[in-house]
Amino acid sequence: MFDSQLCIGINDEDLVSRSLLNRDFFGCLVKRYEAPLLRYIHRITNVSSEEAHDLLQESFIKAYSNLNGFDVTLSFSSWMYRIVYHQVISAYRKKSIRPEGHLLDIDDEILGRIKTEENILKDIERKDISRLVQEAIESLDEKYREVIVLYYLEEKNYQEISDILEKPPGTIATLLNRAKKKLRELLYKKY
Repeated sequence: MFDSQLCIGINDEDLVSRSLLNRDFFGCLVKRYEAPLLRYIHRITNVSSEEAHDLLQESFIKAYSNLNGFDVTLSFSSWMYRIVYHQVISAYRKKSIRPEGHLLDIDDEILGRIKTEENILKDIERKDISRLVQEAIESLDEKYREVIVLYYLEEKNYQEISDILEKPPGTIATLLNRAKKKLRELLYKKY
């Protein structure tokens, strides 16, 4: 049985070290990242809830199996997101799962970040914003959708996105700028 008291006050990297000696500590990392990673899987795929849970479980198994190879230059969060990203790509290749998000869950806070940065939703009525933004993000090419989801919805910074997607930060900046431009174009067309 998992004791959540083990997790209190311990950062991710220390939990990784402790997990190598006692697997119970890996349960802390699972508890900490289960919900955000499951949300991430739903955002970048169109798999069922059961398939998303399977992908997540496979990702945690892979992470635990490779814990000795944890790259200490990355945050555990980035490393875990990278594993999940690769599991999704692998599943896509194996089963032709189309990596299109369908549970983007655009809330007011996310809209505020997009609106503040791009000012593209200025005159659109509030009730239509979520639907329009969700449709626009879903229609982006995968490479653009990935960076939009990671930056705005998962709140990852450029370096974390770079670590997850294994692309240089400059490439991430370029992709994000192009994605925002395409998003702006799509939203203007719909409005």
